[in-house]
Amino acid sequence: MTGNITAEIPVSADSRPRHVAIIMDGNNRWARTHRLTGVAGHKAGVDAVKAVVETCAREGVEVLTLFAFSSENWRRPKDEVSALMRLFLIALEREVRKLHRNNIRLRIIGDRSAFSPVLREHMDKAEELTRDNTQMTLVIAANYGGHWDISQATRQVAEKVRAGELEPSDITDDLIQQHLCIGDLPMPDLLIRTAGEQRISNFLLWHLAYTEFYFSPVFWPDFKHEEMGKALEAYAGRQRRFGQTDDQIAAKAAQQ
Repeated sequence: MTGNITAEIPVSADSRPRHVAIIMDGNNRWARTHRLTGVAGHKAGVDAVKAVVETCAREGVEVLTLFAFSSENWRRPKDEVSALMRLFLIALEREVRKLHRNNIRLRIIGDRSAFSPVLREHMDKAEELTRDNTQMTLVIAANYGGHWDISQATRQVAEKVRAGELEPSDITDDLIQQHLCIGDLPMPDLLIRTAGEQRISNFLLWHLAYTEFYFSPVFWPDFKHEEMGKALEAYAGRQRRFGQTDDQIAAKAAQQ
């Protein structure tokens, strides 16, 4: 998927996010503005995915997490949901080998029980093919919800307490995090949401405690290399405090 990109993005190694998470919003509205069907908007959004993956891989982002299908999206019209499932399957069939050639690992998070056996099989094969790749990790959140993620993590911990493997006093933030879907990966440094909406919509609720937010008015199908570059530049200008004061940050910088 990695190709030639026309402009370099001036992001230094010190200001580059390790983990970028994106809520890809605006496919339907983009389609309406072009007098197309909603399905056409989702198809156009695939090109934006390719562009963002290319840009992040080139800029040294370690993890890119894309919110592809939320647990609430099942409420959408049945024909749109069916089209989304077909697009997901086509992408797994056509794009995974390109990811593999570019040394990108694919992980899919969410409750897979609602997907068809064929789709689940392709998910498993895609992850197995790319499991040892090291250039970047691409995480696709499908039938994912932050509430579900925290619930399934706490359920696993509770089962270990019941089995006598843990004491209630052993339960800590770190322990719960270890049982989250991507608890083994760096926390998101930057969350991007497109199409002008300014909410997180049940996405990575645990993980976003200290994440920088970037809201773009651009519909997802138009969010490509240049727009991703703008987001990375905006992040580079942020000062992340993690609860500390400006003086503490300045003192730490002076010691380095």
